[in-house]
Amino acid sequence: MRAFCWACVLASVLAFAFACGQSATKVKELSAEELARLLEQPDKVFFLDVREPYEIQMLGSVKGYVNIPMSQLPARLGEVPKNKVIVTL
Repeated sequence: MRAFCWACVLASVLAFAFACGQSATKVKELSAEELARLLEQPDKVFFLDVREPYEIQMLGSVKGYVNIPMSQLPARLGEVPKNKVIVTL
């Protein structure tokens, strides 16, 4: 089984921010409390899971997250809203 890699997640988030035209300074790691507050405002947040299908199969999914694998993200950026806070997994 492949181990979960937080460095890979951070690299994915930074790549996503770059692909969307955002600077890395707008990328922020959320605390549990900050995430809990965002969960109370689902209309203001887009939950994006950038893991590949085999990773989701191994580790499971999170309810409410939209899966757009990192390998498909450049071609599917139109599916990501620009007017919401994007929380990635």
